[in-house]
Amino acid sequence: MTTMLASDLPLPRIGRGKVRDIYAVGEDRVLLLTTDRISAFDIVMAETIPMKGAVLTQISAWWFEQLEGVVPHHMISADADTIIREVPELRDHRASLLGRAMLCRRTTVFPIECVIRGYLSGSAWKEYAAQGTLAGEKLPAGLLESGRLEPAIFSPATKAETGHDENIPVSRMREIVGDEVAYTLESMTRAIYTLGEKISRDQGIIIADTKFEFGRDADGRIILIDEVMTPDSSRFWATDVYKPGQPQPSFDKQPLRDYLDVERHAGRWNGEAPAPALPASVVEATSKRYLEAFRRVTGADLKIA
Repeated sequence: MTTMLASDLPLPRIGRGKVRDIYAVGEDRVLLLTTDRISAFDIVMAETIPMKGAVLTQISAWWFEQLEGVVPHHMISADADTIIREVPELRDHRASLLGRAMLCRRTTVFPIECVIRGYLSGSAWKEYAAQGTLAGEKLPAGLLESGRLEPAIFSPATKAETGHDENIPVSRMREIVGDEVAYTLESMTRAIYTLGEKISRDQGIIIADTKFEFGRDADGRIILIDEVMTPDSSRFWATDVYKPGQPQPSFDKQPLRDYLDVERHAGRWNGEAPAPALPASVVEATSKRYLEAFRRVTGADLKIA
């Protein structure tokens, strides 16, 4: 399977994110094509990470299958041959679709990242350590870095086109989407996380926090969209080395972040684009980390055919 920096399919491209290219398929469907691009510190690297796009697509597809009957979602198929039968104009592009493409129902997307935190880490820990708050709202005193939050905290954020999303209180979310939608989004987020956290823990993985996106489909239903509990949208920790009170090693782009941190602290990089070239060892280590995350969560090695 060759790596992919960008895609070029014979469909109208309606979006390009840091990782995904989005194509319109008629008026009511979209094709999500997950490339092997990788970003860190809000900068997209020049190098690609082998198998990353397939990991993100197939782990999302696996989760959508687990969530059948829990929440409605947008996935129609993540199988290349099924997609080609549905969209015949893609028949000459099977190699580009293989493993990394997902045909989905089109929705009107809510402008909210639905973040849920089962553990206190990342930007939430930084704010709490400095001010004792999360999105400006007071949390109990004495919480530990990486400590478990019971119950998990629903912590919405505004979606940023560039730079970091901004944590907001639920009251602000209600102002943006309305009380009824806000209640539905939080309820669905909690249902997904409760199931996902249990399944992953049984496989030796802690989902410390994760974020979801939702949209309204043509029938007016609110459904889960985008990616689901992937190494890009979640913080994965191994249960066998978890220790509260300190940062935890993550099953994601940690080798990349570690390398860039060394370059920045050594004065060889100023933290802005372009990022320094990535050594082959960092690319390989990051690819292995994504593949291991897939194996740990699903209980099987990723196979693309």
